[in-house]
Amino acid sequence: MKPVKVFLLLFFISWQGIAQQKLLEEAFIRASNEGFSGVVLVADQGKILFEKASGMRSYESNTPLQKDDIFEMASVSKQFTAMMIMLCKEKGLLDFDDPVSDYLEIPYKGISIRHLLTHTSGLPDYQAIMDEHWDKSKVAGNPDILEYLRIYAPPILFKPGERYEYSNTGYVLLGSIVEKVSGKDFVVLSKEWIFEPLGMKNTAIRSLDEKSKVRNFAAGHLKDENGNYVNANRFRASDYTLWLGNRKGPGRVSSTAQDLLKWDQALYTNKLISPKTLEEAFSPYRLKDGTRSYYGFGWDLEPKSPFGKMVKHNGDNPGYQTIIVRFIEENKTIIILNNNVHPAMMRLVEAATLSFGRK
Repeated sequence: MKPVKVFLLLFFISWQGIAQQKLLEEAFIRASNEGFSGVVLVADQGKILFEKASGMRSYESNTPLQKDDIFEMASVSKQFTAMMIMLCKEKGLLDFDDPVSDYLEIPYKGISIRHLLTHTSGLPDYQAIMDEHWDKSKVAGNPDILEYLRIYAPPILFKPGERYEYSNTGYVLLGSIVEKVSGKDFVVLSKEWIFEPLGMKNTAIRSLDEKSKVRNFAAGHLKDENGNYVNANRFRASDYTLWLGNRKGPGRVSSTAQDLLKWDQALYTNKLISPKTLEEAFSPYRLKDGTRSYYGFGWDLEPKSPFGKMVKHNGDNPGYQTIIVRFIEENKTIIILNNNVHPAMMRLVEAATLSFGRK
């Protein structure tokens, strides 16, 4: 190719990249002007292309948010719980198709560990039972949840494997199974098996007291009756993260956008588990009627995105919204952490996807 043509081609590619980046910049500025509070990180091949923070770590103290602030992950935590189960599998402590009743005393039969991982167990919602019967001045953990399931034994929603229905209850059971087979505390073991090996220094499963002592912990915010943002912890009765504050499995991981990128990149390596085991996490589950459910082990699956196979998960706690999107065939990543439940979040995901250009 002639030098002039090469120059023009490189110029066009550079200009196109700048134009695509501008789309995300403009979307971020618009969201910030509309009151979005959070961190947006976009990476390609592990290299950060865009990383900015907007809004407040704490509205009540008027403290600006920083890029390295720590957020509640909410249900993004489920991918870490699933990884703990996969690690147990590779250590020979369990098999995915083992009956849950081999490990835990529950009033339900025919449920396997795989059913829990893929949200196809049919288990009833533990939060509804705890909300109705638990003394919210106390803090519940997994043993309390299991006890209340045994006491009240709400009926199963459908036979295991018949359909997909998102189940926080299933991930509570997974956390308890990890403790049962390992003989260790789930919180301690998550740090030992995942967070420390990957250098995720700002990531942990923190108690309410521990979170209060972290200087750069971004508080979750909700609007009060006057339309002002206040700490979501003020709404104790409706904030299950307080009175279910010791649960393990469905949530409670807190982290930063940069630590999540370390996690994302580690999943392209053999640092934690074998590619064969990880592939199960990214594979759909075949229901009893032969149709596929596109939820793997802690990940929503999309086989045909603009950049090939995509895996993602979002989280939603009082005051928080989180999402991680991974285009695993192209090694492109979007991470958005929001601490005021702002409606601009999905627009930012769309703008971030467009910023990658076309495949």
